Amino acid sequence: MQVSKFGGASVKDADSVRNLLKIVEQLDRPHVVVVSAMGKTTNSLEALAESYFSEKPDEMKERFRLVKTYHEEIAGNLFGSLDVPDLIPFYDCLQSLERRLDQIPSMHFDYEYDQIVSYGELLSTLIISAYLNHSGVQNTWVDIRQVLKTDDIYRAANVNWDLTSRLMLEAFTFEGTSLYLTQGFLGGTISNISTTLGREGSDYTAAIIGNVMDAGKVTVWKDVPGILNADPRIFPDAQKIDALSYAETIELSYYGAQVIHPKTLKPLQNKKIPLFVKSFLNPQDEGTIISGENPSHLPPIYILKRNQVFLTLSPRDYSFITENYLGRILSIFGQYRVGINLLQTSALNFTACVDNRKELKSLLENFMETMVVRYNENVDLLTIRHYTQEVIEEKLNGYTVIDSQITRKNARFVIYEAS
Repeated sequence: MQVSKFGGASVKDADSVRNLLKIVEQLDRPHVVVVSAMGKTTNSLEALAESYFSEKPDEMKERFRLVKTYHEEIAGNLFGSLDVPDLIPFYDCLQSLERRLDQIPSMHFDYEYDQIVSYGELLSTLIISAYLNHSGVQNTWVDIRQVLKTDDIYRAANVNWDLTSRLMLEAFTFEGTSLYLTQGFLGGTISNISTTLGREGSDYTAAIIGNVMDAGKVTVWKDVPGILNADPRIFPDAQKIDALSYAETIELSYYGAQVIHPKTLKPLQNKKIPLFVKSFLNPQDEGTIISGENPSHLPPIYILKRNQVFLTLSPRDYSFITENYLGRILSIFGQYRVGINLLQTSALNFTACVDNRKELKSLLENFMETMVVRYNENVDLLTIRHYTQEVIEEKLNGYTVIDSQITRKNARFVIYEAS
């Protein structure tokens, strides 16, 4: 069997769903298809969750209306009418979300976030499953929350592998069907409370299913021809990489490349399942294959993370940054769920580059109680993997470097535009 994952861009409108239909028709069987929320629905539902949690009813109702209208427009375009029996499960799901919004929110935002944002994948797959069946591509819809079981760390849930394996093998039997359609990104606790695996977690879902079901391969369908050595929106000369190893791809994900969810590779590598990254715009093209094979040569790879904060922490009492002191600092970062993209230490300074996110304010306030805190906002973090000195000079032209870190394979720079 095989697994395919389609992201939000591949189902952003009715024409995109029709294109998905054409691809699915050509897929080898048996197959499990994993689908994300449509377009930017996750962003819209995040805003809806904020309004709900903040108890802003007028704003919440408008945001719900926009989500509802967006999906109805796609469904109406696909079916020619909204008054069709195939769409009853879709409307039941919308009504479930509306009832949820009528409840008084708890005091736990991450919990409320997962309960609301999870509707994006549910609405998407209910429409698409119904449309595939309507078009003659018979499939069975599966609620992934019932078979992918996690703990209750909301927004970053951890998989219960033993229970998940048992439930998936019971659900994906391929008895009476050769095609299942399910959701990415979502999980469920043993109490059937919705959880999410972290943003962009649909890749990870596909890998979990592939691992449990011993898939022959897993394919991630994107709007690019494969994995590129840079973001083409930033670096116009970006080129496709034909093949990568598991280890190289994990490194790229770790440094911030928007190619594959960081957790995706381990379940596949454990069973030596190849991962293909292909274009849903040109499905006949070969794309990129990720496997245990090490390519003989790779070009320089550029990863630029924007909107970073570069901060320096210094003990007020001039204590050395020893291993124990460093451990306490890192535990506070973990407490506030602020990931560190670049880290360096000296005798009296701890420096880090982090994403500029709302939790950062509380983190800095915590550190200010015992440490001197200095920081630069609106900086970028440039990573050049497989660098040369010539490439470094070319890519840093026009930038001011605040800090740098160079190892055997990686050259990393905290920068801002010199102008």
